[in-house]
Formats: sequence, C-alpha cells, structure tokens
Amino acid sequence: MSRVAKNPVAVPSGVEVVIAENVISVKGPTGAMSQNLSSDIKVVREGDFLLCSATNNSKQSNAMSGTIRALLANMVKGVSVGFERKMNLVGVGYRAQAAGDTLNLTLGFSHPVSYVMPAGVQVTTPTQTEIVLKGADKQRIGQVAAEIRAYRAPEPYKGKGVRYSDEVVILKETKKK
Repeated sequence: MSRVAKNPVAVPSGVEVVIAENVISVKGPTGAMSQNLSSDIKVVREGDFLLCSATNNSKQSNAMSGTIRALLANMVKGVSVGFERKMNLVGVGYRAQAAGDTLNLTLGFSHPVSYVMPAGVQVTTPTQTEIVLKGADKQRIGQVAAEIRAYRAPEPYKGKGVRYSDEVVILKETKKK
C-alpha cells in the first residue's frame, strides 16, 4: 500500500463530504469541489477522517491511492481554509493593478497586459509590486500564477520580472572587460 495513502485525511467541522459511486464531493465555507474516482480506489469515511485504499494489488492502483489521498487533502484544506499564492514584480516601472476579475500588468512592453482571472480565483494587489492570488483550488491557483509569471519570467542578470515571493533567483555575473 502507498505510504501516502496510509495517512487519514482529517475532515474539520463545517466541511461536508459526499462519497458517491465514483465521485467524491467536498463542500465548505470557501467553496465546493469534486473529484472523480477510478474503480481501483476505495474511499471510506470513518468519523472525522477519510481513508483511501487500493482495491487490488496492482502498481497503478497503489500509486493512484496515494494520489487521490493527496488530492482529497488539498480539497478539504481548500474548502475549509483556502490557498494563497504571493507574487512580486521586480523592475523599474513594473506595476500590477487588480480591477474586479482582471489583473492589469505593466511589464516593460509597449502595451499593457491584462489577465482575466478564471472562476474561483480572486486577485488583490496590496501594493503596486505585489500580487496575491486566493482560492479553494490549489491546482488552479498554481496554474494562474505560472501563467502570470510566464509573461515576464525573472531574467538572470538583473533579476527583473515576475517572481513568486518565495522564489530565489540566482544572478549571473556580468561580462568583464
């Protein structure tokens, strides 16, 4: 059995879990999410815990039991607390401004860049050089952050660009005469 799948997923109060035939739905204060299950994995609720197990001893079933357990843990955390991703803009004149569900970026191009947020992702800009993404779906938050970063990834000589707040950019040494 997968070592990850052996750990139970704690379900806090205020989170509702519905296990159907091959779909599991989780609903909480910050939203609702669902995940399709294959026939190789069995999810059982025991009290305030969810237990995942493989139905047969195949390698695929074993691997998927750990994957489903991790996805369920992220779903439960997302609908109860939510996820947050912080980003910084480094560079002279680089600015961000949130307007509703649109993020307007000035990144040194000849044109402004506007990014429309998908459903379930909220964006705020506490300062002109900070971007904060919030939502219940960890995967969607990460994908949006990666798409915003792709507009102007940090370059290796001055470090200018859009970076995650916890990202370390190693600068290269400039050419010597």
